[in-house]
Amino acid sequence: MKNFVFISPNFPTHFSRFCRELKNNGLRVLGIGDQPYDELLPELKESLTEYYKVGSLENYDEVYRAVAFFCFRYGPIDWLESNNEYWLEQDAALRTAFHITSGWQTEDMAKIKYKSKMKACYEAAGIPVARYHLVDDYEGCMTFIQEVGFPVIVKPDNGVGASHTYKLDNEQELADYLASRDPYVPVIMEEFIRGEIHSYDAILDSHSNPIFETGNITPTAIMDIVNNQDNAVFHIMKHLEDDVRDAGRAAAKAFEVHNRFVHFEFFRLTEDQHIGKKGQIVALEVNMRPCGGFAPDMMNFANSTDVYKIYADMIAFDSSLKQCGDHQYCVFVGRRDNRAYAVSGDELSRKYALQMRMQVRMPDALADAMGNQVYIAVFPDEEGLNAFYHDALTFA
Repeated sequence: MKNFVFISPNFPTHFSRFCRELKNNGLRVLGIGDQPYDELLPELKESLTEYYKVGSLENYDEVYRAVAFFCFRYGPIDWLESNNEYWLEQDAALRTAFHITSGWQTEDMAKIKYKSKMKACYEAAGIPVARYHLVDDYEGCMTFIQEVGFPVIVKPDNGVGASHTYKLDNEQELADYLASRDPYVPVIMEEFIRGEIHSYDAILDSHSNPIFETGNITPTAIMDIVNNQDNAVFHIMKHLEDDVRDAGRAAAKAFEVHNRFVHFEFFRLTEDQHIGKKGQIVALEVNMRPCGGFAPDMMNFANSTDVYKIYADMIAFDSSLKQCGDHQYCVFVGRRDNRAYAVSGDELSRKYALQMRMQVRMPDALADAMGNQVYIAVFPDEEGLNAFYHDALTFA
């Protein structure tokens, strides 16, 4: 029996479904987390052969000792994953330490965690990338800006999500940013790309070939959602566009991705720019884990399938017989408590009762990125999708 160590199987809560399907496929699933065992979901408890509670997942030595205990008790570890961006580097360090060769090692991390180093792989795949500058001082930044013009985007070179990502529109904003930023955190500055975010989401086998593919569109940049407290909006496509599929598959080969659930982000240009022509797909960044939040469930709703099962099949068999059924659009809308809407939440729920799949109140810790009240619904056509957007997002 193969041993699969799942880091933080309890958060986010739907990751328990990965554990369930892994167990169903005959793997011994061993969990490491910081939540007391008695507080775990019953479904997760049933899926785990054993759970090792640590005081903090941030404490590498504690997590190391947990893996060592599992090795002593159950033998060599075949797989170790968190499927979480935050833990990717620690996952790699643990694999390296325990000679777990089924995933990324420490030496692989630079090209998948540093935005500046991702660009070489994108270029190797033939995908255009934004011009960039590693932030140093005012003079160095202005030399770059004189080439690309304002506005520019600044963000941590090694960061998660849109945290600490800003658009700078003029020299004063640049000076203020440089005065307030942490000088010990490497920051990348990029030319501003006018585009719509399109993703390539896939479960890839040991040869970098997809056994499941889908994608989503984010009409509003996540950066703006967080910084401006806008509505959080995106939708899973009914069918993946051919050029996004081609770019995603090329990127998977260039980054040498094996046995992973991935979320690659691209811009579709909304106007002609230095980087390319209107409508062209260009690089944004790669994420070597599933799309966040409720996206895996939305993929299921949109494709009438089960991505948790497909992932577990990939781990166990390097393939999957699980098929997709009817395809639909699946939309996510996160509304803000501090905004008044033309259509109330109750009215929205009644009007779209047949299409609604989830209604969730978000905890404050996640509300900045996802909104306070989340609605997830499916539609067979763009007409229904756009009508829902209009009703859900129009302010009073």
